[in-house]
Amino acid sequence: MKKVLGAALVALSATLPASDGFAQVANPRNTLVVLREIDSDRYDPPRSTARAASEVIYMMSDTLVALDFDMRTVRPLLAERWEVSPDGKTYTFHLRRDVTFCDGRPLTADDVVYSINRWIDPATRSPARWRAGPVKEVRARDPYTVEYELKEPFAELLYQLTLYFASVVDRNTVERLGQNFGVQGFNGTGPYCWVSWTPRQDLVLQRHPNYRWGPQGVYQNPSPQVERVIWRVAPESQARLAALQTGQGDVTQYIPAIAVQQLQRVPNVRMSRQDNYFWDNFFGFKVDKPVVSDPAIRRAVNMAVNRDAMVRSVWFGTATPADAYLNPNVTGYDAEAARMVPRYDPEGARRVLDEAGWRMGSDGVRVKDGQRASFLVYGLQTQEAQQYLQAMQADLRRVGIDMRIQLWDATVGWGRLATQEFDAFVMSYPYVTATDALSLYFHSRNRPTPNRMNWADPETDRALEEAQIALDPAVRTAAIARVQRIIAQNNVWVPIARQQLWVASSQRVEGVRAHGIYGAGLYKGLDIRLTR
Repeated sequence: MKKVLGAALVALSATLPASDGFAQVANPRNTLVVLREIDSDRYDPPRSTARAASEVIYMMSDTLVALDFDMRTVRPLLAERWEVSPDGKTYTFHLRRDVTFCDGRPLTADDVVYSINRWIDPATRSPARWRAGPVKEVRARDPYTVEYELKEPFAELLYQLTLYFASVVDRNTVERLGQNFGVQGFNGTGPYCWVSWTPRQDLVLQRHPNYRWGPQGVYQNPSPQVERVIWRVAPESQARLAALQTGQGDVTQYIPAIAVQQLQRVPNVRMSRQDNYFWDNFFGFKVDKPVVSDPAIRRAVNMAVNRDAMVRSVWFGTATPADAYLNPNVTGYDAEAARMVPRYDPEGARRVLDEAGWRMGSDGVRVKDGQRASFLVYGLQTQEAQQYLQAMQADLRRVGIDMRIQLWDATVGWGRLATQEFDAFVMSYPYVTATDALSLYFHSRNRPTPNRMNWADPETDRALEEAQIALDPAVRTAAIARVQRIIAQNNVWVPIARQQLWVASSQRVEGVRAHGIYGAGLYKGLDIRLTR
C-alpha cells in the first residue's frame, strides 16, 4: 500500500492504466470528473440500496425534503412547507410551483403520489420499502398538495423521506423504459440530467437548465454551478489518486485510509471532512448458536479486543474506535448505554471466562462441558474486513477463544449472510437516527436478515415500536434508550469503528463540502464550481 501511495502522490505525470479509461489530457472545461471505486447495477431509486447508486441519484432527482449537513435538520426541497396532523398519521406537503423534470414537464402532486406508490408497491420489490412507513394512502389533494396518510404514527418519516429511495421520478419515462429505467435513461427533477451510461466506466450528467430549487439552508446556491458531471469508475486506488494529481480527475471520496493524512499536506489537493458521518462497522453474534449463545463469551470477546490498536492499524486515523453502538452525534444516542459497553481489558476477559466455567485446554483454546470456545465468522471480502478480523483473531486467541474467519466475494456474500451457517458476522452500514439504525437490526420480525443475530426479545420489540410511533420526542428518546441499554447489557455486538468521510478535490475545484447522506459524499453538490 505504501508503494501504491507513493506512486500516486509523487508521479504527478504518471501514465494511468488504460483500463481505467483515463486519457492523458486535462478534464474538459466546466466538466467535473468524479472518481469512484465501483459502479451500481442500476440507478432506479427504489430498486437499489448501493451507495454507488445513491451518490448519482441524489444529483438526478429530488425528494420532498432534504437533510442538512448536521444530519439532524430536515429542510424544504420539493415541498416548500408541510404540516403534521395532531395524531401524527397525516403529513400534508405543499409543493413548490416552479419545479420541472429534465424534459421540461412541470412537477405536480400526481408525480409525487406515483413515485411513492411505486416505491411501496410489492411488485417493485424495493428492499427499502419499509422506510416509507406504514402507508395507508398517499393522495393528491390538488395539483400542488400531497397528503401522506399512515396507518399509525411513524416518527422517522421525515428523515426517511430525505433518502434517495423517496426520489420523485417521471411516470412517462418509467413506463416507457420499464425494467430499464435507471439503466437506459432517467428523468427526474434534480440539478443534473441523464446523458449516458457505460457500465463500469462512465455515467455522464448534464446541467438541468431550469433548476433553481436547491434545498433552502443547505447550500449557498439554489442552482448547479457546473455544466457537466462525469462519474468515472477507477477501481485501483493508485489510479484515482494519480488522476487527482494530474488533472484527469477532480474529486473523490474513495481514498485509501493510509493516504488521507498525506493528502492533507499536498498543496494542490483540498480535503473536506464530514464530522457528522454515520457509517459504522460492527461485529455481530448469532445469539442462538453454540458457544456465542453464552453471554460470558460475548462479554469476554468485547473485553479482549483492542479496538484502539485495531482501528489505528486498519484505518490510519480515518475512523474512530466505536465505544458504543451508535455515533454520539446521532439523534437518540444514549450515553448511559455507551457506558455499559465493555472496555479493553484482556485480564478481565480471562476472569469472565474462568468464572463462567470455560477452562483452558491443552491447545490454548478454552473448553466447557466438552464444547471448545471456537466459532465461525462470516464477512464480505474487503481489505478492511480481512485486516481487522485478523487482529481480532489474535486478540481472542490470547484469552483462549478460537475465531475462524470466512470472507466471501460480494457476488455471493450477501446470500451467505442470509443463512444460518455462521456464528458471527461483520458488517458496515449507514443510518440517520438511533431509531432508524436499531429498528433495522434488532426487531425480531427482521430475522434472519438484517437481524442476522437472531435477536428476539419482547422488551426490545416493544421499545422499538414505542420509539417508532411516539409523537412526544421525550417518549421516543426514552424508548430508544431502553433498546440501547438492553443490547449493550447483552453484548449482542462488538462495536468496531465509526468511519470518517473525507472528500478530496483537485486545485481547480472550489466549494466541495463533504455531506454523506447514505454515504453520498457530494449529495447535490450545488456549491461546487470549477476555476478553469
